[in-house]
Amino acid sequence: MKNKLVVTCITAAVVGTATMSFGAGFKIAEQGAKAMAMGNAFAAQADDPSALAYNPAGIAFLKGDQAQIGTTTILVPKTKFTGTTRLSGATVVSEEANSDIFIAPTVYVTTSLESMPLSFGLGINAFHPLAKRWDESSAFRDSIQSISIKPINFQPTVAYRFDDLKLAVAGGFDITYAQVSLQKMAYTQLPAALGGAYAELGSIGADATGTGYGYNLGAQWKPLNNLSFGAAYRSEIKLELEGNANYLATTATGQNPAFGLGPKTIRTTGATDITLPDALTLGVAWKPLDKLTLEFDAERTGWSSYDKLELKFGTPLAAFNGKPDAKNWEDVWAYRFGAQYAVTPKFDLRAGYAYDNSPTPDSTLSPELPDADRHNFSIGSGLHNEYGAIDLAYMWAHWVDRTVANVANAKEAGTFQSDAHLFAISLTHKF
Repeated sequence: MKNKLVVTCITAAVVGTATMSFGAGFKIAEQGAKAMAMGNAFAAQADDPSALAYNPAGIAFLKGDQAQIGTTTILVPKTKFTGTTRLSGATVVSEEANSDIFIAPTVYVTTSLESMPLSFGLGINAFHPLAKRWDESSAFRDSIQSISIKPINFQPTVAYRFDDLKLAVAGGFDITYAQVSLQKMAYTQLPAALGGAYAELGSIGADATGTGYGYNLGAQWKPLNNLSFGAAYRSEIKLELEGNANYLATTATGQNPAFGLGPKTIRTTGATDITLPDALTLGVAWKPLDKLTLEFDAERTGWSSYDKLELKFGTPLAAFNGKPDAKNWEDVWAYRFGAQYAVTPKFDLRAGYAYDNSPTPDSTLSPELPDADRHNFSIGSGLHNEYGAIDLAYMWAHWVDRTVANVANAKEAGTFQSDAHLFAISLTHKF
């Protein structure tokens, strides 16, 4: 029993990112204010330093040296749930996640050589940030009380431009480091002879860190002055997570040897790995008018690589290793549309819409991962000249109500509802 509690804890710490992220599964697509204002449809334009995140080939067409700093402030969704849970039994409950604010900064630096069509770039961003808190007394406390993930990604990139073909290609590396933590209450189901109810055992927490490596590729083609195409690929990244788990018994049952629990306090090690999915983005941008730019992107995320999670523990939990937890996520597509209108030569207005499909099946949905298909609506503006630019964006993310009935698995049966608001700003300086 003790190992199952720690397994649940670390599992949730690793995969709980979907509770805040805004791309399919636990992925955040918002990596620059200009792109976010256009629904993140930016792979074909990719005309500022945030191209490193959307399509690295775009830096080949940037002139001189440029640096951009930005931040996305996320009002974490106050997810609401109405239904029954493992702890509530047949009683219908209403739960609401606590409010929270998460800030995801970005830094991009690019330089283009004058002697040859070669460009270099470095991006620092976070593709998988998370913050989520439920009340300590909520009916989900056996699954989650609080969870966070703090990642940072380093992306050194090189791009080459074929001027005669009006084509650019790029390649780079991704180095991702993440810190994760989780807190929850541990429960066990009593034998039928004792009523079969769920009994509280104690408080359990986990902290872990991990580093993973991958690569990214991009291509941008501008066959006409008013038409461009973009393609970008980001590889899988395997995160190897290692850390500590701790347990504090809060009841007499929590120290009962019959449940594999003896001491009031237990500390041990835990390790696992998770493979972040690859992603392929295709985009086309068209200027039907000199002042108007339209773009459509489609992105496929390979979440089918996430089919299970397997934990490994140190003493005294090594006997419980080799018990993988099935996930069975699915590959999904996201569709994004953006528009930009040049009100003046130095001032632009932007708007966008995106539809993201959720990869999470009903059978593995939980309060750590109350994901659903989502509609994103965004607006923004940009002010720019020969020395730099300032871009602003706002996005409203609306999750489609997600109803599940996991009664057979003794999980939640009810409806999750979520909305989120995002605000972004980017400052670009041209040297």
